[in-house]
Amino acid sequence: MVRAGLTVERVTLAGAELADEAGFAQVTMAQVARRLGVRDASLYAHVRNLEDLRGRIALLAADEKTLLIAEATTGRAGKDALVAYANAWRAYAHAHPGRYTATQTPIPIDPALAAAAPGPRRAVELSYGMLRGYGLAEPDLTDAVRLLRSTFHGFVALEAAGSFAHARPPEDTWSRALDALHVLLEHWPTSRAGDSS
Repeated sequence: MVRAGLTVERVTLAGAELADEAGFAQVTMAQVARRLGVRDASLYAHVRNLEDLRGRIALLAADEKTLLIAEATTGRAGKDALVAYANAWRAYAHAHPGRYTATQTPIPIDPALAAAAPGPRRAVELSYGMLRGYGLAEPDLTDAVRLLRSTFHGFVALEAAGSFAHARPPEDTWSRALDALHVLLEHWPTSRAGDSS
């Protein structure tokens, strides 16, 4: 029997909140059930298993992060768009560390569920749209997206792990890194002959 008031959205949100508090790897069906005050078995009326729940958390987080980036970058171009995009990415990682980890963790997700979620698709559109402002086209667009994702994720992951022990504030380094990325994007090297798109 389905417990009154329990929905797939409530179960997913409870899992996302637990991920932020304890870490994404600590999300279990038992812990989510305890958080909701129900028996473990009650969750299976809403999610198939732990993998399904974690996939739903990842999609929820992708939607949230993408919305934050979209709001930050609307009406901006060039360096202003790059900085707004990057700052929104970092802000989400700081505010929701467990959910952020879910967005960076390879998880098998039901194709129908993934297709219905706007976040991942919109994230690609936002990334490519922002980079087209620098005059990039394929295959350079894909290379630039990979560079930005690697830089942003690497920075926030190291920051979260407490790896920046130097006296210089991470905020200063972040700002300079964005300056450097802007210069690089403005002077992107020409694709070599034979590069595939």
